[in-house]
Amino acid sequence: MIPEQKPEQKKRLYERRRFQRVNINLLGRFMLENKREYPCQVINMSPGDAAIIAPVGGKLNEKVIAYVDHIGRIEGKIARQFDGGFAVLLNATSHKREKLAAQLTWLANRDILNLPEDRRHDRQEPKISSSRMTLSDGRQYTCRVIDVSLSGAAVSMAVKPAIGTPITLGKMRARIVRHLPDGVAVEFSSIQPMEVIESHLS
Repeated sequence: MIPEQKPEQKKRLYERRRFQRVNINLLGRFMLENKREYPCQVINMSPGDAAIIAPVGGKLNEKVIAYVDHIGRIEGKIARQFDGGFAVLLNATSHKREKLAAQLTWLANRDILNLPEDRRHDRQEPKISSSRMTLSDGRQYTCRVIDVSLSGAAVSMAVKPAIGTPITLGKMRARIVRHLPDGVAVEFSSIQPMEVIESHLS
């Protein structure tokens, strides 16, 4: 005889079946119950759970609060551990889940539109290319914005901060996501209208 599932087990199974995971690549920071913060990367997510790569792993059922670029604040408990990270079962209201579903749909569609052959339609040369990059420790570097889109920019500069480094490009908060032959690619922490982005970059 198959044992009767507990209500919590039924809920988790229902959540896994209800929500479809989206493969994403979003940077952020998370906090465990010890109140210490660590950088992280969300590699896939649904309105019900998220898989997170992190330098520090927590314990099963430990509470996690994370701030993820383009998503915002999420929280939940560690439901599963894997090599290099863990999966979090999210604790969210129905309204929050609907919002997450809309955000994930937008991110999935953005990734489809940003295939290499289509990227030239999404990116454009800024009207003013000169800018300044500021690191979290206050160091500043003069740079040139090669091209820009709603989600990020390619920047020509003499130094190459490590991938994942939080920076400010002009007045836009961003993170380094890729190294280029003559600079870096950055992803903005929020989506803004193009005219706002250009005014904040210069």
